[in-house]
Amino acid sequence: QVQLVESGGGSVQAGGSLRLSCTASGLTFDDYAMYWFRQAPGKEREGVSCITWSDSSTYYADSVKGRFTISRDNAKNTLYLQMNSLKPEDTAKYYCAAGIRWSQCQLKIENKAWGQGTQVTVSS
Repeated sequence: QVQLVESGGGSVQAGGSLRLSCTASGLTFDDYAMYWFRQAPGKEREGVSCITWSDSSTYYADSVKGRFTISRDNAKNTLYLQMNSLKPEDTAKYYCAAGIRWSQCQLKIENKAWGQGTQVTVSS
C-alpha cells in the first residue's frame, strides 16, 4: 500500500521560503513520476510541479516557474519542493502524489496516489 507523508509546511511572510518534503513507502520510488499539487480554500486542486522517474526532468505550473524547485532523492525515497519568493496566492494545502508506475508526467489529478497534505500560509 502506497503511503506518502508530507512535512515542512508552515506560515511565512511574503518573500519568504519553505521547503516541503514527502517521504514515500509501499512503492518502488525510482519507478514513479512524483508530483506536488495544491488546493486553496474554495478552489480546485491544481498541479504545481512534477519530476520524472526516468531522468528527473522537471515541469512546473506557470504560476510557480522560477520560484519553486522540485527534486527527489531516490536513495531516501523522498521528494522535495523548495519554495522561494512566496506570495500570498501560494497559500494552500500542498499534496504529494505518485503517478502510475513508469508513466510520464501529467499535471492532472487523475490516477494519482495522494498524501494527506501540509498547509502553507503566506501572509502579506
